[in-house]
Amino acid sequence: MTGRLAAVNLGTVTEAEWAGDASGRSGIDKRPADGPVPVRRDGLVGDFIAERAHHGGLDQAVYAYAEEDAGWWAAELGRAVPAGAFGENLTTYAVDVTGAVIGEQWAVGSALLQVTKPRTPCTTFAGFWGVPDLIKRFTVRALPGAYLRVLREGEFGPGDPVEVVERPAHGVTIGEVFRAMSLEPELLPRLVEATELPEQLREKARRRLAGTRP
Repeated sequence: MTGRLAAVNLGTVTEAEWAGDASGRSGIDKRPADGPVPVRRDGLVGDFIAERAHHGGLDQAVYAYAEEDAGWWAAELGRAVPAGAFGENLTTYAVDVTGAVIGEQWAVGSALLQVTKPRTPCTTFAGFWGVPDLIKRFTVRALPGAYLRVLREGEFGPGDPVEVVERPAHGVTIGEVFRAMSLEPELLPRLVEATELPEQLREKARRRLAGTRP
């Protein structure tokens, strides 16, 4: 199961009214790098992250979005959606990002990454695209992209292969987690099975399950 990187993207400093950071800055506007980029435990070297309370960190060190899914949005909106437009670090090709299993490991360049959780759309994302109802549309479409933690530091660049080298048996996918936390609460019991899911998210699933019980 091998795909490749269509692009590796780094955040630029953007100042805007829609930026979620208190300083009015955002790093959602990411642009493709020309060559290999080093990746450390806390993310890509040179990637600007403004609102670290909600972005970045070990469980969200790298964000991947599929080129094929971006193509659907381009057709839906009738406009170009270039690499980095989702705020993603890795634009992938021939990688099933939505179907990636929580905890599965990707060998990318000389680095080793692990799938952790889906991205949750925010008002900054909607403001960046200039689509007021984007959060609702993004949620319904349920192609959220995947956050990854860095198990082994290294570097990668455009064209490098993305190889799934390990996949947990529980089978809980990025898409299932996203749908469970948004429009399909009947999937919540599945989240508790995925021990590689960040504990904060598993605890949120437990609380919601407890609230739905008599």
